[in-house]
Amino acid sequence: MKSLFVRIFISFWVAQALFLVLAILVMLALRPQRNSNWDALRTTVLNDAVSAYEKGGAPQARAYLENLQRTHHVRVYVFDEQGNEISGRSSAGWAEHVAAGRPLPPRPGMVFPRPQILTESKASSDGRHLYTIAMELPPGPRVFFGPWGIPMPGLIIAVVSSGLVCYFLTWYMTKPIIRLRAATRQLAAGDLTARAGTPNSRGHDEIAGLVRDFDAMAARLETLVKAQSRLLNDISHELRSPLARLNVALGLARQRSGPESAPMLERIELEASRLNELIARVLTLARLEDGERRVPSTPVLLNEVVMSVAEDAEFEAQARHCHVRSQIPEGHWAVSGDAALLHSAVENVVRNAIRYTREGTTVEIALEKLKTTAGEEAIVHVSDCGEGVPVDALEKLFEPFYRLDDARGRQTGGVGLGLAITERAVRFHGGRVAAMNRAEGGLVVEIRLPLIPATGEAERMIEKDDRPQLVREA
Repeated sequence: MKSLFVRIFISFWVAQALFLVLAILVMLALRPQRNSNWDALRTTVLNDAVSAYEKGGAPQARAYLENLQRTHHVRVYVFDEQGNEISGRSSAGWAEHVAAGRPLPPRPGMVFPRPQILTESKASSDGRHLYTIAMELPPGPRVFFGPWGIPMPGLIIAVVSSGLVCYFLTWYMTKPIIRLRAATRQLAAGDLTARAGTPNSRGHDEIAGLVRDFDAMAARLETLVKAQSRLLNDISHELRSPLARLNVALGLARQRSGPESAPMLERIELEASRLNELIARVLTLARLEDGERRVPSTPVLLNEVVMSVAEDAEFEAQARHCHVRSQIPEGHWAVSGDAALLHSAVENVVRNAIRYTREGTTVEIALEKLKTTAGEEAIVHVSDCGEGVPVDALEKLFEPFYRLDDARGRQTGGVGLGLAITERAVRFHGGRVAAMNRAEGGLVVEIRLPLIPATGEAERMIEKDDRPQLVREA
């Protein structure tokens, strides 16, 4: 069966037919059976009991009825026309109801089925008395019935059998969907090797086709991203060689040229420096996009990283008559990752804030903790007092080579890679970054990173100071 629709239809059809057939068979097998011999025994018992009573009175009738109960496991009561039991025994309530000709009351609740009761009347030998027998047959199979005689076995069989069929059907249908959902989350998190199918999966239904299409899409995405990453790497490496030769030629030109060529040579050196920085950033972006690097397990103190960035930024901000103010509380701020990469991610945001804030204003850096269902996370807020960003451009800020204004980008020297590197670096460490406009004007960038628990091993590694040193990006 290649169609999922047909499988669902047949499964429910089989479930309905199965519990219906089983319920009928069980009810037929367990229903109380009436033996035709009991009708003949009823007449014989009544005749013998009346004969014993007429010959020996109540004692002989009691002896006969008690012996009958021991041998045949039936309870028998014989009443005269006044409703008295002839053997002198105390009679059961159901027997008195039957002897009086009244119907038995129903038994509510979960009880065993009522044993079958037979009655018959007979006149005495002289015809002056009338005797009535009330005989309770042995109980049949113990089958539970509900209120007002509802057949509980049939309902239980129906619920159990249909539940089993539906359970296995649901398991069969949701198993590939769960794998597909897990692979989708991995792919969205940047793991391009995620696949939803298994090596031995050969299904031909709609879900199996969806899984195969997803795997083909993921493989194609992985191929395209890796090809793009290799292209960026190759181009960047190939550009390094002519750039190095250009720097050598620039040095020789400085030695052989006169003072009138100095401005042009300085311009060439500036553009070569910008090109070198651009190549370094493209290489960094390519390494973050390849999806093959793994986050190192080395604990890094995020507060020290932010403090180092704030100190350097305060010195650089003096050129624009600005200041950098930081609020970094003490405590456990350890994250698992690459110290140099985290330093670059925070530094890019702070430098971008210094570049676009108004002269004479202050860039604020704040660090705080937030408890979530997955654990604690650190939040780095970087706020400036610039012009802000249009709402429709907030998400585009973290795209490579995106700039709001090309003219402003040329004035500030930006190429649109700093925030893109920040977003990739933060996502590489399992965090996320977002930008939003401030109500009082300016832009605030929020970096969220998961904190690692304060274990003894992490504390010892931090105390030994054997984590990587902070280095600046080339």
